[in-house]
Amino acid sequence: MPKSRRDKVISLTQTKKKDREWKGGLIEQIREALETYQSVFVFRCTNLRNNAFKELKAELSETSRFFMGSNKVIQVALGKGPEDEQRDGLHQLSEHVRGHAGVVFTDLTKADLDAAMAKYEVSDYARTGTVATDTILIESGPVHGPHGGLMEHTMEPTLRKNGMPTKLNRGVIELLADHTLCKEGDHVSPQGAILLRLFGHELATFKLDLLCGWVSICTRTFFIASPVQKVSSRSAVTITRIGIT
Repeated sequence: MPKSRRDKVISLTQTKKKDREWKGGLIEQIREALETYQSVFVFRCTNLRNNAFKELKAELSETSRFFMGSNKVIQVALGKGPEDEQRDGLHQLSEHVRGHAGVVFTDLTKADLDAAMAKYEVSDYARTGTVATDTILIESGPVHGPHGGLMEHTMEPTLRKNGMPTKLNRGVIELLADHTLCKEGDHVSPQGAILLRLFGHELATFKLDLLCGWVSICTRTFFIASPVQKVSSRSAVTITRIGIT
């Protein structure tokens, strides 16, 4: 009987070695990008949608390079403090690489980069765990679908399975009491995510927002971040607020 692949023993030492090699390679790529591009910006990602993100990266591939998904590695690559930063003041960018964030190295201006990112903002259905941006209430009575007409009677078991108090009344789905699909500020439940899709409510928008950046122009360096202060007397460095939230 052939041996199952599941029986294969993987050495933890090998796994850790590969992990170290991957992290080392990523750090090297980030530092190479720092040498290649004029600017680096930290961005916040909301409601990531892979297809839209891939399309954005493809459009900007000749002028920009994105890194996202390994905050600690990005922080190490940029430098966590003045003693190990790759450029004067660059460690202040690292402080903002947290949560759903990433960095983009680019030759574009901030305005052009903002415009390119705005083109790929995509509305979509909220997934489980997404914070609801609105309260959606379905009132009691005949149930209507996303396009205004009565919802197909075959959907009644699905609605009932996901918590809606429904019944069939002469082939029409009837909601016996008002039902809230989600509340603004609360996390969308698994049932809520299914129902929001069925009723056509798109409450999630994929978008990237620039938080701060480091821009090298000729021999002068401008660091866009907060607060406003001088970083080093060795080079002409200015820090300017761009509205970090």
